[in-house]
Amino acid sequence: MRIGIDLGGTNVRMGIVDNGKIVKKIAERCKADQPEEIVINQLKDMLHQIMVPEIESIGIGVPSVVDAEKGIVYNVMNIPSWKEVHLKEILEQEFKIPVYVNNDCNCFALGEYHFGEGAGQKDLVAVALGTGVGSGIIIDGKLYNGGNTGAGEIGCIPYFDYDYEAYCSSSYFTRVHGMTGKEAFEKAQEGEDMEAIILWNQFGHHVGDLMKVILFAYDPRVIIIGGSIANAYEYFAPAMMESLDDFPYPETVKKLKVYTSKVEDVAILGASTLGS
Repeated sequence: MRIGIDLGGTNVRMGIVDNGKIVKKIAERCKADQPEEIVINQLKDMLHQIMVPEIESIGIGVPSVVDAEKGIVYNVMNIPSWKEVHLKEILEQEFKIPVYVNNDCNCFALGEYHFGEGAGQKDLVAVALGTGVGSGIIIDGKLYNGGNTGAGEIGCIPYFDYDYEAYCSSSYFTRVHGMTGKEAFEKAQEGEDMEAIILWNQFGHHVGDLMKVILFAYDPRVIIIGGSIANAYEYFAPAMMESLDDFPYPETVKKLKVYTSKVEDVAILGASTLGS
């Protein structure tokens, strides 16, 4: 039995994972605007609530650059006080069991690889489209971290006047069109709002350009789209695939499989596999 943790600036979610299934789960709003020690204590308190003697290890995914070997997290997204936190050392001193730390999107990719749409695949890229854009990369059955667990930070690649995150996340809707991604989704569901339909079509073309970057860089057999925006996949998928029509290697596109994430709490499951 292992504990997997998905730490974000909005929520802290963790669960006990046994044989690939979450048998107990708790979640709280993250005290992200509080000093470093307050957030650390929140994490400790939640772990004490869920801890049982059978737990072998703790795995935690954090939205930041991570020194995975030493378990140090730097400049955590949406938790301003976490500039440099020696998370592995802190939690191992508290709980006396191994602790493994990695980027949250890497945990998402591991969860899909072991338990989700990527099961049985050797190569995949799991893309999280939500408040930001990130990805995790599996190459030949192994997680590819890069030097600082930053290999999947594709949202930061320059694109037009900003970067891909500005065009392929929820910020696209607020920045360009003055509505949230959720509002755009609800308007599209109504079926009569052509402005929303056109908006999702434009968004899909931008995501298609992001897919090209992934294909050029990693040439995966499978791309899995997760995050809150994946709920609107049917509204942007046609334009996304249309954007791939001019990809210079058409056989690559023909062989590519694109899925949406379907496993609940896949990042918690993925975090639980860290160190295994």
